[in-house]
Amino acid sequence: MASAPSDDVFDQFLADRGHETEPQRWDRSYNKKQCPECGALHDDTEDAVTCAVCGWDPYA
Repeated sequence: MASAPSDDVFDQFLADRGHETEPQRWDRSYNKKQCPECGALHDDTEDAVTCAVCGWDPYA
């Protein structure tokens, strides 16, 4: 019976084919957090956990 490949093997498979495997985090622009999905700017506070525009969550 075959076992499922580990996440490391799967990440290496994707990286070898040009896919990004690192988790996405907030970008920075003008001392604010910038959503990597839609580009919306949020105050650089702890309150901005998810993007208020598109709902992107860096921990999802």
